[in-house]
Amino acid sequence: MSLLSKTLDRVKPSPTIAMTTKALELKAAGRDVIGLSAGEPDFDTPQNIKDAAIAAINAGQTKYTAVDGTPALKQAICAKFKRENGLTYEPSQVTVGTGGKQILYNAFMATLNPGDEVIIPAPYWVSYPDMVLLAGGTPFVVEATLENRFKLTPEQLEAAITPNTKWFLFNSPSNPTGAGYTRDEVKALTDVLMRYPQVWVMTDDMYEHLVFDDFVFATPAEVEPQLYDRTLTVNGVSKAYAMTGWRIGYGAGPVQLIKAMAKVQSQSTSNPSSVSQAAAVEALNGPQDFIEGNKAVFQRRRDLVVGMLNAAEGVTCPVPEGAFYVYPDISACIGKTSKGGTLIDSDEAFATALLEENGVAVVFGAAFGLSPNFRVSYATADEVLKDACTRIQAFCAELN
Repeated sequence: MSLLSKTLDRVKPSPTIAMTTKALELKAAGRDVIGLSAGEPDFDTPQNIKDAAIAAINAGQTKYTAVDGTPALKQAICAKFKRENGLTYEPSQVTVGTGGKQILYNAFMATLNPGDEVIIPAPYWVSYPDMVLLAGGTPFVVEATLENRFKLTPEQLEAAITPNTKWFLFNSPSNPTGAGYTRDEVKALTDVLMRYPQVWVMTDDMYEHLVFDDFVFATPAEVEPQLYDRTLTVNGVSKAYAMTGWRIGYGAGPVQLIKAMAKVQSQSTSNPSSVSQAAAVEALNGPQDFIEGNKAVFQRRRDLVVGMLNAAEGVTCPVPEGAFYVYPDISACIGKTSKGGTLIDSDEAFATALLEENGVAVVFGAAFGLSPNFRVSYATADEVLKDACTRIQAFCAELN
């Protein structure tokens, strides 16, 4: 009898974590390494949010809470959805988990049966397909190519829907590409979904507030109110509020689904941290003005990175609408050999050689379901980004 579950054979470890770990190992060995693989803002959590957590600790709010969130946090989430998205939810329609990832995972665990399909546009966040597989479902991956600016077309969505489709998983702005769907583009997709009442919509809005230029964020249930009763709208405080380590994500949807998700959570982690929940209440209810300042910094960094990468030989880097990632294409680099003698026959080989030879850690595109590309997270200081992009330029110039 094998010790390990056969379910584990269906999934793989997170490539983003693997690349970050490899970069840290090289650093520990004394190498000069720049890590651009982790999707984490370099800003500190705002002081008012930290103060709220300290106050909660001093007030003794260190006990178990309701399994899927305190009443105060659920009220704050309802207020956020009404204020920012025009969506009306009751606390009974809201669930809080240990990060946005748990919300997605709980939903899949609560709803998927063998044979159920989940449509996932690629490039996708690395965890999406594996969470579906762990829950017993089948990922149905549809490639959104560079030619369409990494956005799924309505025709592609309609062609992917089968009698077995249970969920359409939507992420805008996207991790890993930063691509954001305009309101009209969202409407074109929801028009398709209106013709298929058996398909539910799971929308990951984690990067909602990190959008640039004149881009205006829109979420499916807001754009098409008739989808409200079959949409799970997922968000969290990790990215916009620089609270990745606090681990608070949330979602809102039909009561039946939310109750089922709470049932799953009750037998896994139970409640998220009580102190983190108190901090999240302040994040959602407190001052929001710092977000605009952070956005301006991210936009400056985006422009810096896009400009420098497009100056690298064999690299094509589109300008993303949001998040803090770029997803350059390296088709022109495939088939060449690095200065250190590595044949660049894939984007994984490119990323590995770039790290080992020039000390820059990025994540290869195959991890996100679309090659040949790599992902850069520009959530770090300008001077570090300049150094990293200069090294990437040098690496590409030395390919032959």
